[in-house]
Amino acid sequence: MSEFWIYFQLGLKHILNVYSYDHVLFLIALSVPFSFKDWMRILLLVTLFTIGHTMSLLLVVFGIVAIKVSVVEMLIPITILIVALFNLFTAGKTNKKESINLIFFVTLFFGIIHGLGFSTYFKTIVGGSTTSKLLPMSEFALGIEAAQIIVVFVVLILSYIVQTFFRFSKRDWTLVMSAFIIGVVLPMIIGNEIWWR
Repeated sequence: MSEFWIYFQLGLKHILNVYSYDHVLFLIALSVPFSFKDWMRILLLVTLFTIGHTMSLLLVVFGIVAIKVSVVEMLIPITILIVALFNLFTAGKTNKKESINLIFFVTLFFGIIHGLGFSTYFKTIVGGSTTSKLLPMSEFALGIEAAQIIVVFVVLILSYIVQTFFRFSKRDWTLVMSAFIIGVVLPMIIGNEIWWR
């Protein structure tokens, strides 16, 4: 049980960490257009991220895939930007369900990219044979899932407070938060070392 808790906590800290605010930005962008009544869709999106993250860890641990860290660090803010821009262009529109497949794809892709970014570190902390890493990987994935649910729940509470007590419309709240996220992510993209080579 103590080994489970170690890897579960590692998954929690991987998301709920001041230095991994890109995860939180993505989760905010993902969940800000939704409310509590959409909990099943949000849970599906969060689980898609976890599946993508775990898939890429598996691919790296088994030596199937290798990717440069600089490429991963560039793709992470780009996926956040895509979701925030999607929110800007669809905020307040009622027929959003047609475009939801894009968000499902981007969420899965973001999970894969993040898993690739974390895989080198994960390989160093989990010793032993390749197959002995499967259990710690699943424990880690459960920690990631729990942490993401915590972040999404906080965003939904904040959204409820802002829309109920401060009388923001859902559209305005989505636009403000998406614009904020774009403002944070653009410098990450522009300042990436990939441009300076």
